[in-house]
Amino acid sequence: MKPELADIKLKNGLPHQARKRFGQNFLHDNNIIEKIIDSIAPTKNDHLIEIGPGQGALTIPLAESGARIDCIELDRDLAAFLTKEFANRSSVNIIQQDMLKYDLSELSNKEKSLRVIGNLPYNISTPVIFHLLKNHHLIADMVFMLQLEVIQRLTASPGDKNYGRLGLMVQYFCEVEHLFNVPSSAFTPKPNVVSAIVRLKPYAELPFKAKDPECLQTVIRTAFNQRRKTLKNSLRGIISENILETLPIDTSLRPENLSLAEYVLISDAITK
Repeated sequence: MKPELADIKLKNGLPHQARKRFGQNFLHDNNIIEKIIDSIAPTKNDHLIEIGPGQGALTIPLAESGARIDCIELDRDLAAFLTKEFANRSSVNIIQQDMLKYDLSELSNKEKSLRVIGNLPYNISTPVIFHLLKNHHLIADMVFMLQLEVIQRLTASPGDKNYGRLGLMVQYFCEVEHLFNVPSSAFTPKPNVVSAIVRLKPYAELPFKAKDPECLQTVIRTAFNQRRKTLKNSLRGIISENILETLPIDTSLRPENLSLAEYVLISDAITK
């Protein structure tokens, strides 16, 4: 049975209150929890990393699979609560740490050995995803609860108003699958937005491999910083028009109209 928010007591004996600075909204809908667990389909052979376990709504059913779970929780009070809650489960380890400062390679150095799960607050979702992608070779898959608008950016294609840096860089490293939406009524406190579940699966072989992924990121960032300009104008500061014109790309297009493959071509032209 998942504990209710009021059941979690702080050291001073008062009940835990969701903290806005951490973007805390706790999942309580059992039907949604079951759907998420079914999507993850954990097994006893898995090594799971749960980011922001909160009250343990997902941790409890995940632990029942027998998988090894390392939970990374920033909130000291919730980390202390979870440590006590799972004291008798040696397979569950609680790490009180900021995910943005934590290196996944401390937990494993084996390729595709980690499965990452998390309910990511809006204000840190993009930084956390980019941080995890630094170790994409260690990750088999990631299943996240995010705001629906973030997932729309992750899955966007050229010409879509949501198409931009986040979607391009995540699609460079991963297959992206929007699984299902989650209503705000599934949380306490109730957020003002619709959430959704997404699966990111890092490629074994990148479909469009850039010579320098850092350069690719710079090209995409520069282009979308001036997304209303044509490509030749938005990229003027990092690639000459003469070199750009040698590529099989329409330089009169705006940044949102170019494919990932075309951005890789531009990046590789710079890194020759």
